Amino acid sequence: MPAEWGAPVTFGGLHHVELWVPDLPRAKRQWGWLLGRLGYEPYQDWAHGCSWRRGPTYIVVEQSRDLTGAVHERTAPGLNHLAFSAGTPEQVDALAAESLNHGWRALFPEKYPHAGGPGHFAAYLENSDGYEVELIATH
Repeated sequence: MPAEWGAPVTFGGLHHVELWVPDLPRAKRQWGWLLGRLGYEPYQDWAHGCSWRRGPTYIVVEQSRDLTGAVHERTAPGLNHLAFSAGTPEQVDALAAESLNHGWRALFPEKYPHAGGPGHFAAYLENSDGYEVELIATH
């Protein structure tokens, strides 16, 4: 709905993302660290999941009883990665370095920080469960 139709500012904005994970305690540690560093705050917590919120958007990790497998494959059809604005190049460098102590590993380290192209400064990370994030320098 175009703005001229009187749509609220949040119309079309991302409301939430839900990631089904094979190991909830590990996901809480890895995602909780990263999302906390990106300004998300704990939002919800229940027996099989939890979430973090930043503004109107929240991210859920859940170990659902309906999982049909135990492995996320980012190169299969479905979610490839989540991309986050992560501040200055120096802040991206710091997050990328810290992430190695929190269950994340660098993807494409030989091309860092320009794996996305010469004008794109970003860190690509993958956690223990195969989820990828891209931390993008936005200023």
